[in-house]
Amino acid sequence: MGPKAKILVIDDEMVVLKSCQKILSAEGYELQTVRTGVEGLERLSNEKFDLVLTDLMMPEMSGIEVLKRIKALDQGLVTVMMTGYSTVQTAVEAMKLGASDYIPKPFTYEELLEAVERALEKKKCERELIYGPVEPRELRTGLHDLLGRSEKMQDVYALIQKVAPTGATVLILGESGTGKELVAKAVHEYSDRRDRRFLAADCGTLSANLLESELFGHVKGSFTGASYTRPGLFEVAEGGTLFLDEISNISLEVQGKLLRVLEEKEFKPVGGSESKRVDVRFIAASNRDLRGMVREGSFREDLFYRLNVFPLTVPPLRERREDIPLLARYFLQRPGREARKDILGFTPEAMTILTQYHWPGNVRELKSLIERMVIMAEGKLLMPDQLRDLLAGAPPGPERPVPETSEELKAAKKKVREEASREIEKAFVIQALSRSDYNVTRAAENTGMLRPNFQALMKKYRVRIKDLRGRRRDVSPCG
Repeated sequence: MGPKAKILVIDDEMVVLKSCQKILSAEGYELQTVRTGVEGLERLSNEKFDLVLTDLMMPEMSGIEVLKRIKALDQGLVTVMMTGYSTVQTAVEAMKLGASDYIPKPFTYEELLEAVERALEKKKCERELIYGPVEPRELRTGLHDLLGRSEKMQDVYALIQKVAPTGATVLILGESGTGKELVAKAVHEYSDRRDRRFLAADCGTLSANLLESELFGHVKGSFTGASYTRPGLFEVAEGGTLFLDEISNISLEVQGKLLRVLEEKEFKPVGGSESKRVDVRFIAASNRDLRGMVREGSFREDLFYRLNVFPLTVPPLRERREDIPLLARYFLQRPGREARKDILGFTPEAMTILTQYHWPGNVRELKSLIERMVIMAEGKLLMPDQLRDLLAGAPPGPERPVPETSEELKAAKKKVREEASREIEKAFVIQALSRSDYNVTRAAENTGMLRPNFQALMKKYRVRIKDLRGRRRDVSPCG
């Protein structure tokens, strides 16, 4: 059997490197260690790793700078920050920049293993099949940074994997907050360009002139303030993928120039006289009806058809409510760690409220709400009253559709029962273990169940003793 994963450790303290080597090698991980960020980045540019553990405070190059350089090299590489200082704010900044987690130094054998397993588990859930075969494809809980096991998300995953290797231009459609950029990153990650850069341009935040300069670059003296020649995103993204978000906001003039780039694979910097060739995969996204804009004359028809080679629609959250518990538990991880709160999860009633809410802001709104709930939380479970207070000012949304036939009624009732029973059963298992000091045999006896039946429920909901006992709980990205 080969090693579990390949890990790079970057730390200027030899004692830390030796500790990591001893602990992780004993657990079957393949380990390499270096003492500076410069050495680490050189190693990363030549070899593939599954995980990087890096110190926060180092001479020559800090852990924050190492993290920034790592993300430029490989967007998908999992990174865990180690710090011997009580600088929670800095560690939080590292997580905002893309670190998966952080651990304090000195750490115990268990703390290091837990952090490594937690970081690798997230990556594993993105890559591996979680459930058995479901015709005509296998069911996934996630793909890259996307999460969801609903049928509509399975459709999205299947389309991503079909188009990613082709190099075709992709047009991602969907409401604000649905995760269009995450879809674009997944397309990049599963393409032949995964080892090159993924860059994003928000076309909705820049004026026409600034956007043109951002995309095409400019030469020195081309306009007032152009004191130096600056390459644009077309040039910087060479060989990689460029994501044009909110493409509907670009002016007709810039639309024409973008069309030339798509068709001719060349461009001129602002103020430049010579054309440059470009090898970039384009992915665009919009939350507006581009066909309607074509009819109105505000979007070029030829550009629309050039972008619309492979359209892909991301469903709103209200159309995939079965994914809400999975997403809610995932979003509970980071704010719980940052706030140093030991939160197990949601009460069944709170989860019912989450699944019935209409989510006009989609996944982005759900994530923001969970963060506010954690800040306000006082116990181990997030409560329905707190949730009602936070949603009190929210606009009313569509109710669950009323069945029109007896068959639809039966199906709707079955779905409601299944959704409610899942949350109740998981809460039942967690509470029984908590009352029994996490002893499975005693928990089964106290609930009047046979131990194998109780263990079957634990397995069904992926409840693990080490997660419940640990200082940071309920952190599996698979929910």
